[in-house]
Amino acid sequence: MENSSSEFQFVLHGLNDTMTNRNIYFAFGFLVYIMTLFVNLTLVITVILDKTLHEPMYLFICNLFINGICGASAFYPKILADLLSDSHIVSYIPCLIQIYLIFCYAMSEFSCLTVMAYDRYVAICKPLEYSEIMTHQKVAKLLAFSWLFSLLVTSLGAVLTVRMPLCGNDIDKLYCSNWEVVKLTCTDLIIIDVYGYFVFIYLVFLVTIIIVSYIYIIRASLQSKAGKVKFMQTCLPHLITLINFAVSLVFDAMYSRYGKSQTQQALRNILGIEFLVVPPLLNPIIYGIKQTEMRRQFVKMYTKLKSVSRS
Repeated sequence: MENSSSEFQFVLHGLNDTMTNRNIYFAFGFLVYIMTLFVNLTLVITVILDKTLHEPMYLFICNLFINGICGASAFYPKILADLLSDSHIVSYIPCLIQIYLIFCYAMSEFSCLTVMAYDRYVAICKPLEYSEIMTHQKVAKLLAFSWLFSLLVTSLGAVLTVRMPLCGNDIDKLYCSNWEVVKLTCTDLIIIDVYGYFVFIYLVFLVTIIIVSYIYIIRASLQSKAGKVKFMQTCLPHLITLINFAVSLVFDAMYSRYGKSQTQQALRNILGIEFLVVPPLLNPIIYGIKQTEMRRQFVKMYTKLKSVSRS
């Protein structure tokens, strides 16, 4: 099958068993999408406009919010359009674009969380050296790493996917995913498997950095009451974010590769979208509540805008 043809289309089967309640699903999905955009954009604007928040920790959190917006926007528009349509098809190029954006979102999320773990390690374990280590140049390099390396890894996967001839067009998901398209290929998967092992090793490397960082962070935090408070305020939200994202992504990856087709469609859908729906909505809520300074500056900015609108 010639996958480069402009007429080639994939058929998404994720909504097959949910068409009777699609208006309710559309309303709920649209509301969640708007909330996700609102809370992330609001906190991003808060960090950008308030110079007191131009510190490494808040810049990294802002980076996480921007990535959440990208991930949500790669998923919601297509699924919302499908909920209003009787045919759930997607052309070849738009499918590849969605794959690229979602894959890049997942890789960037891990990179962002790794950079944030390193920042908290320096802040708690080396507080007197923090300003010397986390310079503007160092922060810029870490932010660049969290995006550029993820884009590089994702682009390599996209090139490999584009080169594959396909022998089918049925995707058993709500959206286009790399592995679901790879399973449709007519050729040997050796190169894709090698690439998969490379991505796995890279993610293990990032997770190892996070785990080692938190071993030192927890050890240092237990030595004083102030350290415990700082851990609860700045590190606990990061751990919640990491665990939620990592677990949901692992479940989705494991089911995509080894799950049984007999599993109920609703369960397959939940496993497939949790890492796209929950983290972008949960992250700004967690950080908005736990980060005292960010919450204070948000309230201050909101009060100022409200007073301006009245005058």
